[in-house]
Amino acid sequence: MASGDAVLPVVARNKRVETSRRSVPGPVGEIELLIDAPSFSPLGLVLVAHPQPLLGGHAMHKVPHLLARACQAQGWLAVRPNFRGVGATAGHHDAGTGETDDLIAVIDAMEAEMPALPLALIGFSFGAFVQARVACRLGEALRPAKHVVLAGMPVGTVEGGRTYEVGALPIGSVVVHGEFDERVPLTQVFQWARVHSLPVTVIPGADHFFKGKLPILRALVEGELRRQ
Repeated sequence: MASGDAVLPVVARNKRVETSRRSVPGPVGEIELLIDAPSFSPLGLVLVAHPQPLLGGHAMHKVPHLLARACQAQGWLAVRPNFRGVGATAGHHDAGTGETDDLIAVIDAMEAEMPALPLALIGFSFGAFVQARVACRLGEALRPAKHVVLAGMPVGTVEGGRTYEVGALPIGSVVVHGEFDERVPLTQVFQWARVHSLPVTVIPGADHFFKGKLPILRALVEGELRRQ
């Protein structure tokens, strides 16, 4: 049996554990975390970041919720932080800068408790933008994440006049986008990816929220976590 197949029987026995809540200190105050833990020792730590708070995004949004549960089912400890000003998290929206600092603080806190676990970064929409920044910061610090999956990531100027500057991502990062994303046109993502020579996985027929296509997005995340 190949090493990549060895975890499958264990994952199959995993029973879903209810979501718990806790907080960790951040640069401007407490950061609220929603945690989905497997019923056995976790195979890794995954941070799942939610969409734009200015548009009502939060950690219980259906997309990060579904992806966190998918990671839990694969045996990973899934942590969903609420961004600044959301839920019980302190502070105010900071357009991605402070949110990046906060996620680094969450990683530091969780890794101090559970050292040596592989790290995965998953983000949706604004959360993908923040995770892209986190992935670059970790790479620069020579502590790269093992997996990076960014879905519906905003680049350039998007609906509402907000602008997102995204640089090159670590090699191996997975960028997923909907063919008919109405908030972040696919053409803009291609323009950005072309500059940085990055592949983009396109889900045909999908809108920004992957309506009707969430099982495909979930399968892509699960497949990435299984990759050795």
